[in-house]
Amino acid sequence: MRKGLVLLLSLISLGAIAQGNLKIDNFEISNPSSEINDGRASVSVSGGTAPYHFKWSNQDTDTLSRTSNGLVEGMSHSLIITDAAGNSIEQDFKIPSESIAESLNGTMKPVVDGIATVIFWDPFYALGIYDNRVINDDGVLAKHPNGDVRTNSIPFIVIWLIFGAIFFTIRMGFVNFWGWRHSIKLVRGKYDEEDAPGEVTHFQALATAVSATVGLGNIAGVAVAISVGGPGATFWLIVVGLFSMASKFTECTLGVKYRDIGEDGVVEGGPMRYLRKGLANKGMAGLGKTLAVVFAVLAIGASFGGGNMFQANQAFEILSGEFAFMEGKGSIFGIVLAILVGAVILGGIKSIAKVTEKIVPFMAGLYIIAALVIIFRNFGNIGEAFALIIDGAFNPSAMLGGFIGVMIQGVRRAAFSNEAGVGSAAIAHSAAKTKHAVSEGFVALLEPFIDTVVVCTLTALVLIFTGYYDDGGMGGAQLTSQAFGSVISWFPYVLVIAIFLFAFSTMISWSYYGLRAWTFLFGRSQMTEIIYKVIFCVFIIIGSSVSLGAVLDFSDMMILAMAFPNIIGLLLLSGEVRSELKDYWSKIKKGEILNTK
Repeated sequence: MRKGLVLLLSLISLGAIAQGNLKIDNFEISNPSSEINDGRASVSVSGGTAPYHFKWSNQDTDTLSRTSNGLVEGMSHSLIITDAAGNSIEQDFKIPSESIAESLNGTMKPVVDGIATVIFWDPFYALGIYDNRVINDDGVLAKHPNGDVRTNSIPFIVIWLIFGAIFFTIRMGFVNFWGWRHSIKLVRGKYDEEDAPGEVTHFQALATAVSATVGLGNIAGVAVAISVGGPGATFWLIVVGLFSMASKFTECTLGVKYRDIGEDGVVEGGPMRYLRKGLANKGMAGLGKTLAVVFAVLAIGASFGGGNMFQANQAFEILSGEFAFMEGKGSIFGIVLAILVGAVILGGIKSIAKVTEKIVPFMAGLYIIAALVIIFRNFGNIGEAFALIIDGAFNPSAMLGGFIGVMIQGVRRAAFSNEAGVGSAAIAHSAAKTKHAVSEGFVALLEPFIDTVVVCTLTALVLIFTGYYDDGGMGGAQLTSQAFGSVISWFPYVLVIAIFLFAFSTMISWSYYGLRAWTFLFGRSQMTEIIYKVIFCVFIIIGSSVSLGAVLDFSDMMILAMAFPNIIGLLLLSGEVRSELKDYWSKIKKGEILNTK
């Protein structure tokens, strides 16, 4: 009897030990194709106390799932398995790369994440000013599928851009709110002077700069901002767009003031020039040269990525999605697109301006008219729509991230869309025919108004009026397409054409930005210009035919990073711009600068 009892207790003890030994029986990883970000991992577990909790490093994988999909190849991942008794076991793993694209993506992803910690660093949270955790409507912490707590952030780059916009608005006497009438007169050619130095007219310079900013961000980016932040994001988008006009005014005035004009009449201008020359005049030559070189390097990288490959990649994806016969023919599409772009950019800024002055009014007009048709067809919803916008801006749902979350969505989209403070537009505007630097500043302040206050806002209103703003299951461009298609059944096809034109015009404008940065670093000669243009066209083919993931994220960050050296220079040189503005406006009032037409 006693031996039997001891045996029974021993068996129970052994069972408990066996039950406590949580272990991984089988762990499988696979790479289904050569496409990026489609790695897969699955696990089998035994022992411990069920149920099991699976915490994957991939935030999109549920804690109850034994399988994680959509993993980045060539990058380290982790899984922590915890049982009901609190026992845990960890597994680190890596999905092997099977293509050049996967290897490149896996190598760049940690680099991008590292840069993001700087660009998107949240100083307010770091200083303990606010709690960045998202609380849902039930007062419970909102979490990602893998169990990580959702957070909001106020990225430093956004703070930097908005600080600049507000500072320049005040510094320039709110020129963005009273100067637009004069801006329109300039664009219409009222003050054109035939003997003025430069290569393109005020209107052509504006069209070139607008073509670089009005693009996929106005269609897909706004849809993402509204679906994530709700209708209230629209309010903040408009506010930031209005203040950003002053940043454009400041940088483009300096672009003309410090431009260099060669003996052949070719203009070279932009932040590289005013950072180096303007700061040298203030006794800060070393700082100016450093900032100029940093800006030029960033601008070249941005021109190959966000201004080129991203546009080609997204244009092909949207076109192939609408026209099945194009699937798998990315390289052919890229070659055709490269030929079209090459034919334009070989002629320089004059050729680019001639194309953009025709494309921009057409594509923007087409998009605006279609948006207005949808808005007026749903005019009965106008009261409800604006109530959603105002209420959502100041009393948003906690599930949308609360006030901070909604505001940041609108602010981020506006800041990223119009590129005010980034300095890119100053390169195009510096080529304008004018004797007065400030006149081009007036022309440039219209850009954020067109790009953000008009085009982005119309996209947001279409989404809100049609009720598609809360359909978060779709991608950005698809969401906008569905919203338009719900009222105009055939419009998705028109939208595809508009997207292609947006992408095409953005590429030819950014090719000029990158070229001017390139010649700043390597000198201007026929050979250096041809080398850059050939490389640019090659990147179009690459962008159309290969999924590049983190590489494109990296180039987007380079565009944003251009704001760091640029705004430092603008702040230091803002006094000059203010003096130039006062002098110019005094001459306008006295009639010393005559209306020539």
